[in-house]
Formats: sequence, C-alpha cells, structure tokens
Amino acid sequence: MSTDDAGTQERLPDGFTVRLDEKVRRLDDGAALLGGSPTRLLRLAPKAVDLLAGGELRVRDAVTAGLARRLLDAGIAHPVPRSDDTVTGSAVTVVIPVKDNQAGVDRLLATLGDLPVIVVDDGSAVPVRAPGAVVLRRPESGGPAAARNLGMAHATTEFVAFLDSDVVPRPGWLAVASAHFADPTVALVAPRIVGMGDPRGWLARYEELRSSLDLGPRPGPVESRSRIAYVPSAAMLVRREMVGQVAFDEAMTVAEDVDLCWRLREHGWRLRYEPAAQVAHEHRVVFRKWFGRKVFYGQGAAPLAERHPGRVPPMVLSPWSAGAAALLSTGTRTGAVGAAGVSTAAGVRLTKTLRGLRHPARSSARLIAMGLGAAAWQFAGAACRHYWPVAVVAACCSRRARRTLVAVAVAEGVADWVTHDGPGRMDPVRYVVAKRLDDVAYGTGLWVGVVRARSAAALRPIIE
Repeated sequence: MSTDDAGTQERLPDGFTVRLDEKVRRLDDGAALLGGSPTRLLRLAPKAVDLLAGGELRVRDAVTAGLARRLLDAGIAHPVPRSDDTVTGSAVTVVIPVKDNQAGVDRLLATLGDLPVIVVDDGSAVPVRAPGAVVLRRPESGGPAAARNLGMAHATTEFVAFLDSDVVPRPGWLAVASAHFADPTVALVAPRIVGMGDPRGWLARYEELRSSLDLGPRPGPVESRSRIAYVPSAAMLVRREMVGQVAFDEAMTVAEDVDLCWRLREHGWRLRYEPAAQVAHEHRVVFRKWFGRKVFYGQGAAPLAERHPGRVPPMVLSPWSAGAAALLSTGTRTGAVGAAGVSTAAGVRLTKTLRGLRHPARSSARLIAMGLGAAAWQFAGAACRHYWPVAVVAACCSRRARRTLVAVAVAEGVADWVTHDGPGRMDPVRYVVAKRLDDVAYGTGLWVGVVRARSAAALRPIIE
C-alpha cells in the first residue's frame, strides 16, 4: 500500500463508534455543534441531529460512515476503541533507540513480555546489552532519527512501537492504542506520556503537571495549529510500511518527531492521540538539565518554520480578535472601549452569517466571547514565551509596560495552574515561577534557533 492509498480508504468500517468530545457544546437544540481545535461551528442536518442525540454514533452504512469521518476530522468526536480491533503482540515490533542508558534498557525490556524487540545502540561508549532482543550497533551516534529509521528498516511486522529507553509502558497501553488502526487511514497513534513514580521536589511536581511530553487527558487528532499539534517520539505506535515511506528526517537533531507528524499529514494519513493508553517517562528534574532541555526544544521552532511555512506561528488570530486583544493589551480605558467596539462590530457581522440558526445573536455572542478569550490567552502566552526578550526591554523602558507585563505573567500563570489541575497538587507561587522559567528557556532556544537559521518565520503571528 502506498501513501496515496490514504485518500482512497476514507470509509470507516461498520461497527466503528465515535463519541462527541466532552468540551463540545450543542447549540440550537443540537442543530449545531461548537468545538474542535481550532474551534469551529458544525451545522447538522435533522437526520444527523437524531443520530447524535445520545452523544455517540455507530457506523452502519455510508451515511453514518461519512458523518463519523466528518466529526473525527473536525476534532468534535473521537473513536471509541473496541477490544475486537486490538492488534496482537505478534504483529508489533518494539524499536528502542538508545545511547549510554543500559539501566533504562534493562528496565524497559522487563516490561515488554514476549514482544519482538530491536535495540539500536546509537554509538554508546559501552555497548548496550539486551538479552533476547536484536541489537543493532552504530559505531558513531547518528541521532535518534537515524536510530529509529534503522530499527524500522529491520522490522518485519505490520506495526512498530517506538519506545525511548527512559520510558516504561503502563499495562494495557498497546491494546488501547492499537485499536485505532481499525481506521484504515490512521498511520500513527501516540499514548499519553505521564511521570514515572511519585514526584519529589517542586520541579518534579511541575513536570508531573506540565511536562512538554504530556499532551493532556483529552484524545484528539494530531494536526498542526491545533490543540494537539504533534506527538513526541518518546512513545508512538505506527504502521511500519506507511511511516517507513516517509521516515524520520535524519538531518534534524531536534523536532524530528514534529516534522514526521506533519509530513505524514501532508501525505493524507491521519494520526491519533490516545490518553487512555499511557507510558511513564523519567522526567528531568535537576534544574540545569531541565532548563537545558527546554532550551533544546525551543531550537526546533526555526527549522520547522522553514520546512513547514505557517505551521508554527506563536499566535493564530482573526483580524478582529487581533485588534481587540492588541487594544486590551494597552491596559488603558481607551483600549478597553476600543476592544469593546471592535468586538461588537464583529458580533453584528457574525450574526448575519448565522441567520440559519434559531438564535443567531446568542450564538454569535458566545463565539465572539470565546474568540476574544482565546486571543487574549495567546497574547499573554506569547508575551511570556516567544517574545519575552522584547517584553522585558519594553518593561525596562516603560512603567505602564512593566505593570502590564507583571500582571499578564501572573494572571496567565495562575490560569495555567488551574487548567492543569494544579490546585491541591502544587502551590500556585512555585507553579507560576516554574512556568515562567519554562517559557524563558523555550523562548531562549527559539531566539537561538532564529539567529542560526537567519529567519524570523517562527516569530511571525498569523492573522487570517
């Protein structure tokens, strides 16, 4: 099967079931659904309203298959994994790329049972030992992308599970994740990456709540500029033939997993994130190593922006929400009045567009409020993360800018603490400090990457 087949096998099989996302809102008694990422309004025909009355849809013919596909691609519904769709262990080979982590390999192998395993020793100072596994040794390190490609090339099973040497899969992860391959257009499924053991210390507690590898408790499609823009290669399950045709780009030393995800999507394949399948990761909790890793992650934005134009913007805003948020950011009464005026005008225009709904004005007001909130959130996050050097310079030059930056940094940090289940698990002061250090580290790496690439593409917001 070639990558072109992804576009010709859209039909979901009978029995495939999807369930509406928990965040989806029903408007006009279910005549429209509001949700997905980015947020969109999906209008439904009367028959579709009836089919979705219970929140689930089971495929039984071409009509229900088409509706289910539309809901999945919009991120408004997600598959309900079935035990009948589980891939057997004999169809999966585990590939472990490793460099100088014998203890991690030993720990991981002990959890894999009878699964066939290929360990790729990427130039370790002391050759890695892996009894019962096939060991491929590279005399010099070529990086994780090259190691994964080498392991995948030697695998013969239909599926390959990539597991880094610093992870341990939780029981049942493979069965839950592999069930998504009942959709013939899915090429990659990723589990949720959670912490390993009880977190000790403020940095460990922060990583437990806000690790860069943990994409949260909600499932969804993997798509650039969405809630789940990529999945980390620390743990992922793939169709070997499909991913082998695209492969990891061995020239990339950072963000090679993001690049792979987006190139698979360009070839028409779908990718899923399934948090019910979990893999534990040994988080970095020593400050120097933690901070350095965040800087390293930030350096991936510039090369990604060059390879995939428009996919890694710090903000994606509509013209009206950009104007309103910019006015609000001035921190003045005039700015607030101007933002209200812009939002009102946008609401009037949107109401005309929604005339087909029973309550267009009410729906318009809700959408405008959501859009303004999302824009303000993006402005605050970008000021503290992507543009923090510029924000600091402005704060040094202006008392008003300084007050605004402090207020934004605290408010955004506390809001992030709440949305990531911080209350009761970590005090807000330490969390906000850790979040700001996280952002400074990533932003530092971002600017280093921009200078190296001699391109500011990764810093340009998108207004559309």
